[in-house]
Amino acid sequence: MKSHYHCVFDMKYHLVLVTKYRRKCFTNEILNRLEIICVELCQKWEVQVLEFGGEADHIHLLLDMNPTVQPSKLINSLKTVTSRYIRKEFATHLKQYYWKPVLWSRAYCLLTAGGAPIEKLREYIENQDRPT
Repeated sequence: MKSHYHCVFDMKYHLVLVTKYRRKCFTNEILNRLEIICVELCQKWEVQVLEFGGEADHIHLLLDMNPTVQPSKLINSLKTVTSRYIRKEFATHLKQYYWKPVLWSRAYCLLTAGGAPIEKLREYIENQDRPT
């Protein structure tokens, strides 16, 4: 648990970003660079990257966020900044996959993670000692 001003929170998210057209364009070197960029950018947003992984056509991030961060704005920033850097640094490699300046699909997957299973939370809420 963490605290921020007047709240206590534990907010973990699993984010998946996929390449445009699911092109298998990521190499190990690109994935390593993506991890560095994501960690540095998340630090500026006061978000912690707990885990980073990926394959040739997508990346996974396990993020620890605080309630002041709007996930959609963070994701937009991650996609914009990583795309700009990766397209610049690996232009020759990416030219064989993309004819336009793109990297990411518009879609993404964001799931909450951690904490008690939903069944336990339902049970806890249902069994509150409600006054009569």
